Amino acid sequence: MPKYYTINESAARSAHDANSMRDYHNNEKTNEYRAYVDKAYEIGEARKKKYPDEADRIDYLCDKYARKLAEWYNEHFRVEAMCPSILISGAGNFPVHKKEKQNSRRETLRQKWNDIQKIVDRIASCGTDAIKSNDARAIEKLELKIEKLTEEQEMMKAVNAYYRKNKTLDGCPALTEEEIEKIKEEMAKGWNIEDKPFPGWALSNNNANIRRLKERLDKLKTIKEAGTQEHSEDEVGIEGLKIVENTEAMRIQLIFDDKPDDKTRELLKRNGFRWSPRFTAWQRNLNENGKWAARRVIEELKKG
Repeated sequence: MPKYYTINESAARSAHDANSMRDYHNNEKTNEYRAYVDKAYEIGEARKKKYPDEADRIDYLCDKYARKLAEWYNEHFRVEAMCPSILISGAGNFPVHKKEKQNSRRETLRQKWNDIQKIVDRIASCGTDAIKSNDARAIEKLELKIEKLTEEQEMMKAVNAYYRKNKTLDGCPALTEEEIEKIKEEMAKGWNIEDKPFPGWALSNNNANIRRLKERLDKLKTIKEAGTQEHSEDEVGIEGLKIVENTEAMRIQLIFDDKPDDKTRELLKRNGFRWSPRFTAWQRNLNENGKWAARRVIEELKKG
């Protein structure tokens, strides 16, 4: 069951009356808020069925979304009531400075809205099998994922452009009839705060994911092209220890001639290294954080 937080209906009505001449319906904003929350929980329940081990994390994120969204709505009402629309107050002695201040706070709230909607993306991604760097097909998989997200981005932009021009989705060449009906249903629920099939935050989040994956792909290619690097005990500066940057396993590995003592093992664990019987090495992911952790371990060992 979704957990709802309180929406200040009195403040909602005041904000509405300051900006619109139409009647305000009882619990209008509460119902709108709950529609958003219901959608997030619906996504969460679907992910839990597919990935039951993620249930606790999904429940936490759903509750966080409901709470943050309620906070946003109540702050939104306060900002909207700050200064009435010129259509409501009339042009005489209109408080221009107050309206400028209101618009500045509106922009801040728009940014906050986008951040809150990212929680839904996190819910939707729970349990998704991550592309592991030590996967032999990691580069190929990343390239395919980037291609898919790029196609989705172009589709969303094309659909929004079609709707902006025609004020309908009927006949949109970028969608099937089934997809058109599904998007219409979502828009009819008042889901989108913007009058468009795909809100700005959806395109923004998708674009951010594309950039993140491209950066990861570039780093992975650079590491793979360098090949496995082995640093002898002379290079490391500690007798009986060598470091291997294993690009096949995508692990940075600390290999000791003898079993490290308790203090050293504790140091390794504290810096994120775990024992691998397969490689007879202490290792962690091969990335900048891993390399930095290895240097820190070496520095501590040299201090004795």
